[in-house]
Amino acid sequence: MNLNISNLGKFIWKSQAVPGYGFQQVRNKWANWLMIRDVKRRRMSAENFLERTRINAMRRNDVLPIEIRELADKEINKFEMNAIPLRINNRCVITSRPRGIVKEWRMSRIVWRHLADYNKLSGVQRAMWG
Repeated sequence: MNLNISNLGKFIWKSQAVPGYGFQQVRNKWANWLMIRDVKRRRMSAENFLERTRINAMRRNDVLPIEIRELADKEINKFEMNAIPLRINNRCVITSRPRGIVKEWRMSRIVWRHLADYNKLSGVQRAMWG
């Protein structure tokens, strides 16, 4: 699934009415240093994904001799800690909030609800009764 949020980003940067965003000065395109760190971890994890997967498969293979598995252990330890996928933290792409993330849109529930209320998200419709 290729999610293009460029139009959404334009709306967010022009609108100061997004909850949780407020009137803060933005020096770069990320909300704060926590988000910069998370983006760095995501990038490193994506770059090293194939190699880490291959080495991990060698480590867990019971058929291979112990010497090869030990070499694979040493190889896996050479990767940076930020290349480990477990260190990636789901954060809102707009406000950098770490909790209450709507996974499909990578936004916090607060921002997601605000944008859904004003028809800024495709495929999202408010529930209506009666």
